[in-house]
Order: sequence, then structure tokens, then C-alpha cells
Amino acid sequence: MSEDLKDLRKATKRTRRIAGEKAMELHDLVEDRLPEAYEELMQVAGETYEACKAWAEAEAALAAAEGSPNSDGV
Repeated sequence: MSEDLKDLRKATKRTRRIAGEKAMELHDLVEDRLPEAYEELMQVAGETYEACKAWAEAEAALAAAEGSPNSDGV
């Protein structure tokens, strides 16, 4: 397995973890702190969106790398 593929897998796991953390932060805000903290909602939702987008992009990059032939064309 190439180092690039290992790095992509590691990056995908990291982005998944971050997206999960942001999703929990959003969930906690909605469950525990609304309506008092409504002014934070757009910021936390935006951060969650960006984290999930990064995870989706990392997943797509990993899938493309895993499906592509290796560097010698085999």
C-alpha cells in the first residue's frame, strides 16, 4: 500500500471524527441550549456543514485513489 493511500485513509478518518464532533456540538446546542443560545446556531451549523463537506471530499478522494490503477499502470 502506498504512503499516499495511507495518508488519504488517515485524513478521511480525521475528517470523519471532526464532522462527528461538530454534529454533536450542534445537537447539544439544539437539545440543551435553545432558545437562549439561538445566536450561536448559524455559526455552529456552518462549522458542522463545512466539516461534513470536508469529510465527503476526503471520502471521494479516497474512493478515487482506491479505484485508480497504481503508478505503473497495472
